[in-house]
Parts: sequence; structure tokens; C-alpha cells
Amino acid sequence: MLIKTRNIAEIDSSAVDQGPPKLDEVAADIVGAFPRLDSADQKLTLKLYQLLADGEAVDPLRLAQAINIPISEVRQTLNQWPGVYYDENNHIIGFWGLTIKETRHRFEVNGKTLYTWCAWDALFIPELLDATAHVTSTCATTNEPIGLTVSPTAAESRGLSDIVVSFLIPDKTKFQENLTASFCHFVYFFRDREVGKQWVAKHAGTFLLSLAEAFTIGRKMNAARYRDALEK
Repeated sequence: MLIKTRNIAEIDSSAVDQGPPKLDEVAADIVGAFPRLDSADQKLTLKLYQLLADGEAVDPLRLAQAINIPISEVRQTLNQWPGVYYDENNHIIGFWGLTIKETRHRFEVNGKTLYTWCAWDALFIPELLDATAHVTSTCATTNEPIGLTVSPTAAESRGLSDIVVSFLIPDKTKFQENLTASFCHFVYFFRDREVGKQWVAKHAGTFLLSLAEAFTIGRKMNAARYRDALEK
């Protein structure tokens, strides 16, 4: 059974436990926590996502050559950004939500198997790759399998009709010091709102979003952060 997410205009805001989320404000808070990107940074970022999506560690030199920028500039930029992870060869294995290292969120795209750091990463990265991803994860409360098909324009559930996502507003300082520990470790899929409530009740500052809401926040963030690159 394929359950398509509802249009954001159709979402029942009363279903959100701690009051209806203001999606524009949540997206703005996320954008504010990340480094600001000029046009060159946006180009570098999208190319790095694309190369990492090939399923192998990315040599920074290869990245520099792909966007025709000196390797010194690429290294300087990457060294200033949080959330860039390297292997023993100084090749990039994880970047802003996408990784070749196994996590609970399996992310299959263009025949390659990758992983995302958190549930929400799996919802916004397909648009940046301009590709459809097949996502396999688990409910953080019941450990029940959750399957999604996520395209650049929609998130669809394979079998469950009430999937929700835990979320929180990141603290900018903590976010940039350790993105995964301060944010990703609080963002999970749940099979339905009732089991999601059990988890949120034990984690201060977190709240639940419907699948459609979480996907929409990702689209808003992408539009704000990558406007120049996506328009091209």
C-alpha cells in the first residue's frame, strides 16, 4: 500500500501535540543554525552531495576538480564547516546528513546504498540530489520497519498511514560544535503519533511533526539555503 503525504494546506494543525508548528519559523531556525552559503558555497555543497551519493568516500581533490576551484579553497571552506567527516585517507565519508557509514536510516538512490544521520535528512536530501530515494528505517519506539519513497517533490510511505517525525529547534552553538549529538540524535521516525508521544515525553524540547510537515520544512530550508544553485 502506498500512502502519499498530504499537501501542507490539508494538514490538520490540531494534530500537533504542542500547538501547530509554524513551519516557516522552524525552517528559518534550521537555516540560521547552518553556515551561510554564497553561490560558490552552494555549488560546492551540491557537488559534494552528488559525489558522496556515488557510494564512495570523496577525495577533496576530486571535488575541487569537479567544480573548478583550487583545492586550497575547497579545504579552507570545508575546515570552516561543522558536520564534515573524513576517513583515514582524509577522504570525506559524511557530510550534512549523508554518509557511507551504516546508520539506522538506509538511503538507496540511483542504485547505490547510503545512509542518513537522522530521519529528516532522508526527507530533504533527495531534492538536493534531484533523485528519488528509497528509505528504510525503524520506529524509534517499537523498532518496527518503516519504508518510504522520497522524491524531490513528495514523501510517500509504503504501508503506514500515520508516520510522524520527532524534531527540535537546534541550539546554534551546540549545533555547530556537534551537529549529530545536538540535533540528529533527537530526530527519528515513529510508526504513529501515539508511540511518538511516548518518546517525546522523555526528551525535553522535542515535538512531533507529521511526515508531510517534516518534508515541507526540508523543502523550505532547501529553497532558502540553495536558491541560486537549485534555480540553475
